[in-house]
Amino acid sequence: MKIIYFVQNEYNDCEIQQIMRREFKMSTTWVKRVKLYGKVELNDVHARVKDHVKTGDKLYFEYEENSAALTPPPNVGIVYENEHYAVVNKPSGMVTHPSHGHLEDSLLTSLSENTLHPVMRLDRETSGLLIVAKDGYAHNMLVTTADIKKRYLALCYGRFEPSEGTLSFPIARRPNSVMIRDCVDDGKPSVTHYKTVSYLEKADISLVEFELETGRCHQIRTHCCHVGHPLLGDGLYGPLSDDNPNEELRSQAEIYDSKIGRVALHAYRIEYKDPFDNGNTKVFEAELPEDIKKLVDEIR
Repeated sequence: MKIIYFVQNEYNDCEIQQIMRREFKMSTTWVKRVKLYGKVELNDVHARVKDHVKTGDKLYFEYEENSAALTPPPNVGIVYENEHYAVVNKPSGMVTHPSHGHLEDSLLTSLSENTLHPVMRLDRETSGLLIVAKDGYAHNMLVTTADIKKRYLALCYGRFEPSEGTLSFPIARRPNSVMIRDCVDDGKPSVTHYKTVSYLEKADISLVEFELETGRCHQIRTHCCHVGHPLLGDGLYGPLSDDNPNEELRSQAEIYDSKIGRVALHAYRIEYKDPFDNGNTKVFEAELPEDIKKLVDEIR
């Protein structure tokens, strides 16, 4: 982390640490780290974080934690990378965080020996784009200022009517379940916008784009299950699941769930305001993975 900042009038006569917190969203812990182990300079001279500044003064902050390039395995794509963070294309079947049974093969541990900070997460079976920060400061800046917008593509059973619209159903954890979510009146507000990309009439399956307005756990999967259009291959919310069985769709799911072999959900697009590039908007996309493309082609 290296920051050069010229004091604006709104911060005239403020302490340096106030600017660090307000302008650069640094937590108390991060202010202490920079103070103790990094550099704080005022007009090219060492300064204390409690020193006051004037409009036009030059501030310089430096704290090096982890700016090294990532070293991904062949199945993980680096879509974009700088010294602060990377946009990564995660394959299906890989967990995001290290966990019991996945201490060495998670996305984070496969990318670097250093500690990384995911700005978002994807379920193990879900493929696609996510942002990984290289240090806590970058993580905090992205979470608080980037205004991240995510879009997904998924294969769903049935045909959405209307073909595009909004699913707005509150979501809460199912009683006595760690994983399963339900749409219930007293849940947390949850909003998913959808648009049918194509309808595969032969199989009565839709390729649908989803944009999240909120970010609840399993939001797309829960909403689609609730409206009768569960995702292909979904072991928790699909027709063949123990928790959300659907007898009307069972025969159809017995054919196509085995063909895809995982929940057919892909995070294909990410848009955000880059706090390390003057707030400029960045957009990245990742095409459908081969397993979903193959099934769509087979049905067509």
